[in-house]
Amino acid sequence: MKYFVLIPDGAADEQQESLGGQTPLAAASTPMLERLAKRGTVGLTNHVPDSLPPGSEVACMSLLGYNPLQYFTGRAPLEAAAKSISLGPLDWAVRCNLVSIEDSGDGPTMVDFTADHITTEEATALLESVQQGLQSDFPSLKGWSFVPGVSYRNLLLYQTDGERQCELGEDLRTTAPHDRINQQIADSFPRGTGSKLLTDIMARSEAWLKNHPVNEVRKSKGLGLATHIWLWGAGQRPAFKSFQSLHGVDGVMITAVDLLRGLAQLAGWRCREVEGATGYLDTDYAAKGRAAIEELKSTDLVCVHVEAPDEAGHEGNAAAKVKALEEIDEKIVAPVINYLESAAADGEPYRILVCPDHPTFCSTQMHSRGQVPFLIAGDGIKASSVTSYNEGAASVGPTVPTGSSLIGHLFQEAFGDDLGE
Repeated sequence: MKYFVLIPDGAADEQQESLGGQTPLAAASTPMLERLAKRGTVGLTNHVPDSLPPGSEVACMSLLGYNPLQYFTGRAPLEAAAKSISLGPLDWAVRCNLVSIEDSGDGPTMVDFTADHITTEEATALLESVQQGLQSDFPSLKGWSFVPGVSYRNLLLYQTDGERQCELGEDLRTTAPHDRINQQIADSFPRGTGSKLLTDIMARSEAWLKNHPVNEVRKSKGLGLATHIWLWGAGQRPAFKSFQSLHGVDGVMITAVDLLRGLAQLAGWRCREVEGATGYLDTDYAAKGRAAIEELKSTDLVCVHVEAPDEAGHEGNAAAKVKALEEIDEKIVAPVINYLESAAADGEPYRILVCPDHPTFCSTQMHSRGQVPFLIAGDGIKASSVTSYNEGAASVGPTVPTGSSLIGHLFQEAFGDDLGE
């Protein structure tokens, strides 16, 4: 049996006036997903427990079958795992965004949580100055270092030598910058043990980045500036069980996002890098589809994560979300299913799971908790009464109350309309 899992990040949404009262999933032309819906089971699930933040770090963990109430310790440790950074039992990782904050007249406002999609090269240069500023302005701090990532997505690490004690505590609470777009940030700074340190570093970063050569060049080109760093998603190392030990299946992750790379590493999966995969709307969808087909030739399970719908939601761009979903259907789902159907004709059955991690509403430009539609089709899967793949259609199908149990249904001998019972 071959298994294909597709995560269209943030694809679930509300009805949009600009789309004639339809959701982006309903408005998009996705003939292959519609075909699969007619042959499989479509329903609803929820990947975000009420007590946890509605981000991909929680939701994608659930989607891969790991109950976040048991395994989640913070977002940054997952991204550290993606970089093969080994955190000790007393170490901490903190997510560090390069952001654009401006004074709107009523107070500082989060204008852009990506610093206008700053390049990785620019971000690396900026973080070198941030590291120098940290050492200069906080000379008593030891064991703290900034680690460049991809574009605006970076890390701040605290690694102890066994003698030092970290100032951060388990009650530390932070706010994701993408949840404060075009909003004042006065009430969004860290809270709890260690919050003053993180807030002080964030405040001092304005001086470290102001007039930096990278920002001067961007200013001359009319591009947005990286005015501050924003620290959030702090946590310590999680303890995962391998996916193989849980389900007897090996996996490969195809993604452009470190968070998903980290989850894959912790699950014991291999990561397949794809040239042209950007984690944005301009990602090379077809290249991801080709890579998935190559991996399915030798791997039990292939998971493709596509960030583009989520990015469109953060921009409040319903048309862009529709376009991303159509690209996913045409350039990823269709060629992969065509390959799997050809292999099935030669005696190699398959199953597919399609499910967003969480809704990202265009109206709020934020992640949200709540139900998302899933689709499971393939060998041994009964056709349900639902014949379309979107939020409305899924609402009359079965419900899987606990999202982390959803992927387990992919490996059952057979199931159908009783899936949620």
